[in-house]
Amino acid sequence: MFVSERSNLQSDERPVNPEAERIAQLLAQAPLFNGLAQDEVARFARGVREQKVDKGSALFHKGDACHGFHLILTGQVKLAFISADGHEKVVEIIRAGQTFGEAVMFMDKPYVVMAQALTDCTLLHISKQVVFEEMVRDPLFCRKIIAGLAQRLHHLIADVETYSLRSGRERIIGYLLREDEMDGEGTPCGAVSVRLPTSKGTIASRLNLTQEHFSRILHELIDSGLITVEGRTIHIPDICRLRRSLS
Repeated sequence: MFVSERSNLQSDERPVNPEAERIAQLLAQAPLFNGLAQDEVARFARGVREQKVDKGSALFHKGDACHGFHLILTGQVKLAFISADGHEKVVEIIRAGQTFGEAVMFMDKPYVVMAQALTDCTLLHISKQVVFEEMVRDPLFCRKIIAGLAQRLHHLIADVETYSLRSGRERIIGYLLREDEMDGEGTPCGAVSVRLPTSKGTIASRLNLTQEHFSRILHELIDSGLITVEGRTIHIPDICRLRRSLS
């Protein structure tokens, strides 16, 4: 009898899939999946594949079919439009912990932008089938998805306001202040150094400026004593003074 019960226990045990466990652990680190139980996160693992992308490689092009959305684990990705004459307009720079592609996935339409790795990247691609299944199952996850899309729309509206109402100087100073906030909680006062996450040309495009205009404004800020530049590192002697310059 003892042997029989032991056999039954062994037959009920489910084999552990190390790869699925690893993917679930990676997913659990993302804000989108915070608050979900371990078994709920594990259900997503079956619809996830890991991607390692070299710097400069394209993840997708405008017009490609969308089969899910991406979560960046390490690295940075730019989303951009490419004009017929080859000019590029950077729409967004996505960083570790952030996702992209959800809106296109829900519309069931091709991508309207291209995505290119700004650095060597590790990403997770979450298939739309498993997302749709979990949205039916879990209203909390639905709310998180909607909140993420609403936040992205809010940022888009803020971008339009910035491009329409603020000067190039104000855009660059605002960008430097936001970078300081992203590095921590924002420096109250005093000296701070901000490391630009990518090339000045890419940041200029993101701020809807030409590279020449971007460089000219940096030189004006240097001449004013508000910043010094060392490669991609911007040193700000007094961040309070920089904030006041926006007034």
